[in-house]
Amino acid sequence: MAKYIFVFGGVMSGVGKGVASASVGKILQARGYRVTALKIDPYVNVDAGTMNPTEHGEVFVTFDGDETDQDVGNYERFLDVDLPRDNYMTTGRIYQSVINRERNLEYGGKCVEVVPHIPEEVIRRLRRATAKARAEITIIEIGGTVGEYQNILFLEAARQMHYEQPDDVLFVLVSYLPVPGTLGEMKTKPTQYAVRQVNEAGIQPDFIICRSTAPLDGPRKKKLSVFCNVDESAVISAPDVETIYQVPLNYEKEHLSDKILKKLKLRSRRQDLREWRTMVQRMLRAKTTVKIGMVGKYFATGAFILPDAYISVIEALRHAAGVHRVKLQIDWLNSDDYEKDRAKVKELGGYHGIIVPGGFGSRGVEGKILAIQYARSHGLPFLGLCYGMQLATIEFARNVCKLSGANTTEIDPKTKHPVIHIMPDQAEKLAKKQYGNTMRLGSWPCLLDRRSRSAKLYGTRRINERHRHRYEFNNAYRERLTKAGFSLAGLSPDGQLVEIIELPQHPFFVGTQFHPELKSRPLHPHPLFLGLVAAAKQRAVGRK
Repeated sequence: MAKYIFVFGGVMSGVGKGVASASVGKILQARGYRVTALKIDPYVNVDAGTMNPTEHGEVFVTFDGDETDQDVGNYERFLDVDLPRDNYMTTGRIYQSVINRERNLEYGGKCVEVVPHIPEEVIRRLRRATAKARAEITIIEIGGTVGEYQNILFLEAARQMHYEQPDDVLFVLVSYLPVPGTLGEMKTKPTQYAVRQVNEAGIQPDFIICRSTAPLDGPRKKKLSVFCNVDESAVISAPDVETIYQVPLNYEKEHLSDKILKKLKLRSRRQDLREWRTMVQRMLRAKTTVKIGMVGKYFATGAFILPDAYISVIEALRHAAGVHRVKLQIDWLNSDDYEKDRAKVKELGGYHGIIVPGGFGSRGVEGKILAIQYARSHGLPFLGLCYGMQLATIEFARNVCKLSGANTTEIDPKTKHPVIHIMPDQAEKLAKKQYGNTMRLGSWPCLLDRRSRSAKLYGTRRINERHRHRYEFNNAYRERLTKAGFSLAGLSPDGQLVEIIELPQHPFFVGTQFHPELKSRPLHPHPLFLGLVAAAKQRAVGRK
C-alpha cells in the first residue's frame, strides 16, 4: 500500500509549508523511496493562471502545460522530478469535476452532496496521482491555514483516508512560534490553538514542525508535547536558515526521516544526502558578492516586497551562484521608477547583471525598456525572460534599427512596427474571451544555432523548455534586425517561432521566449543562469 503524508499549516500563512513538504519528501527520497508531492489550493479558481502574482505569487508551469501554485516548483526542485498536472488541484477544479461527473450520470442517480462526494473526489485524485507516479510515499500539502472554512473539505478527505488506512496515513502540522520583541520569549500558545482546531476536524497531528526565528528549546518542546498530545520527539525545530536547501539537513539533525518511517512501519533502505550537503556547503561558503538587479513590477504590495512573484527566477540564480561559488545579492528594481525619472536608470551601473523577468500589461514597460537599453549599451550582463525577451527586441528595433514607435501589439495594437505580435491561435482565443489555461503552455522543443552562446552553454542543439505566452517575435522583421546584429539563436524545429535572441558581441545578452527558470534544480542549475552568473562574476572580479 502507498503511504500518504498530509502537511497543513497553523497560526499564519507564509510559514513555509511548501518548503517543509518538499524537504520531507527529500529526506524520504534519500532513504531510497519513490516520492511524489501534490498541492491542494483552497481557491475556487480552476488553476493558478488567473491569480494575481502580487497576491498569490508566481504561476509555476508544468511540463504538460498546467498553471499551478509556486509550491509545485519547490517540489520539482527538491525532488529533482517533473510533476504532471495530476499533482495540483484547487477547490474550483474539484467542484468542476464533481459537477461534470454528475451531469454525465456517473453517480448513478444519487443525490450528489458536498459531503461525502467532494472529499471522495479529492481522495480519488490523490490515489490516481500516486498510481501514475508509481510512488511509494505521497506528500500532500493542503493550502491555507487550519481553522479556515476554505480547506475544511480537504482536511475531511485526509481524515477519511486515515480512518480507512490508519497505518498508511500520517499528519504534519507546520506552525509558527512567535518571539515578540517586547517579551523576548518564544510563545507556544498560538500553536496549541492551531492543534485544537485540527482536532476539531477529527485529526491529531503526528508531528509538529515548529517554524520560528530561533531554534526550539527543551521547555517549549515539552510544553507542546503535553498540551498538543504528541511525543516530545515529534516536535521538530525549524528555525530560519540562510538558504531553504538547509531545511532537509536540519530535519535530519532531529532524525525526522527515521521517525516518519517508523510511524509508517517502513524500513530505511539507505541514507544518501552527500551530494545535497556538498551543494549547500558551496552556497554557504561563497565569498565574492555578485549584485543582480531584478527589474520588474510584481513585487510591490503596499509598503512590502513580495519576492514570491519571481520565486523560480530567484532560486535559479541561487543554483547558479552555488556552482560559481559566489554570494548573491538580489535587489528589487521597480521599473515604474525609471519611467518617472529616466536618469535613475544610471543606478544599473552599480550592478554586475540584470534580469527582466516575465509579465503582462503596459505598466512599467517603458521603464524596463530603458533598463534593457542601458544593459545593451554599457556591456551589462542581461537575461530577458519571456516578456523580457520581447522588450529586448523592441528596444533593439527602436534604438539600433531606428524603427520609431516599434512595440508589441499587446501594448499598442496600432503600432507602425509590430515587432512583437499575437500568435494567430491566441488571437482567436482572446476574441472568444477564452483566457483560462489557453496560452502557449508547457514544454516545447527548440533548435539552437550551433554558433550561438546558448548552444555552447547547453552543450547541445536540441532542447525542450517550458512556455507561457500569447505573443511572439514578428517574422516580418527578422531580416531587418539580424542585419543590424540581432542574433536569432534558437528557433522552433519548423523555423517559424523565435525562441532565443542574443547579441554576439555583448559580454552576455540573452533573451528567451520560454521560462528557463522553471527547469533549474539545485543539483542541476540551468545553463543560461550559469552563463549569466559567470558573466556577472567576471564583471565583479574585473572591477575589484
